[in-house]
Amino acid sequence: MPKFLSIYVIITCCTLQSFAQNDAIVQEGELGISVGVAQYFGDLNNRNDFKQSKPALGLFFRKQFGNYVALRLSGHYAEVGYADAFSQIEFQERRNLNFRSEIWEMSVQGDFNFFEFLPGNPYYAFTPYITLGIGTFNYDPYTYLDGEKYYLRKLGTEGQGNPLYPDRKPYSNQAFSFPLGMGIKYNLGKNINLAFEVSHRFTSTDYLDDVSMTYAGENAFPRQVNGKNNPAYLLQDRSYETGYRIGDAGKQRGFSEQKDQFLFAELAISISFSSYKCAKPNTP
Repeated sequence: MPKFLSIYVIITCCTLQSFAQNDAIVQEGELGISVGVAQYFGDLNNRNDFKQSKPALGLFFRKQFGNYVALRLSGHYAEVGYADAFSQIEFQERRNLNFRSEIWEMSVQGDFNFFEFLPGNPYYAFTPYITLGIGTFNYDPYTYLDGEKYYLRKLGTEGQGNPLYPDRKPYSNQAFSFPLGMGIKYNLGKNINLAFEVSHRFTSTDYLDDVSMTYAGENAFPRQVNGKNNPAYLLQDRSYETGYRIGDAGKQRGFSEQKDQFLFAELAISISFSSYKCAKPNTP
């Protein structure tokens, strides 16, 4: 019996020591980079098709608060774009608009692990997680006409800043984003983590694609400026490239009741930072 008791005491002490060592490790945070694709959804891609995905790059710092909750600060660069030519809807095929835009985003997000995550411990090396937060991003939609690049916001393609439409003000090239996503994270080694995340961005703008309201009409734009074709006149209604013009003043051009959105699908790698608690001294 004493021999069995001794073995039991030894196993118990080793187990407690193991837990004490885990408790002594404090996960401070992670620094990482991500690479993936960005996908736009909006007036041109109103059926949420996954076409014309473009590159996205990210840099982030995650501050841990325990093994389940973290606060993340991240920055992203991405490209988005789409064209009516990809639609099978007759109106969009005739409308014939397209755009591209660069996006620069900064966001603050809360990350919530489903499982305890302890880098360096093989028993706690994997967890799914969810993330949500708020951010701000810069965008500036553009397109090409006869091989020349034009930024659409400056042209006021829906009558913004035009005397005929005093209620239509030029839109800002900055907006808010609201990330909501899910991911999985795996610890490859003591300090290296690999993650895959898909996060949707709801936004506060309907002009990511420069399409929102109704056509301003031909009379809102002079056909020529300084003896040259006016790009605003040609780009506000490109249906002439597919047949007769459909952009009569007041006719629907976009759907202003729904804001534009975009999505990131990314693979990330990060380095974990840990510290150690000092054991409390024994007191008599």
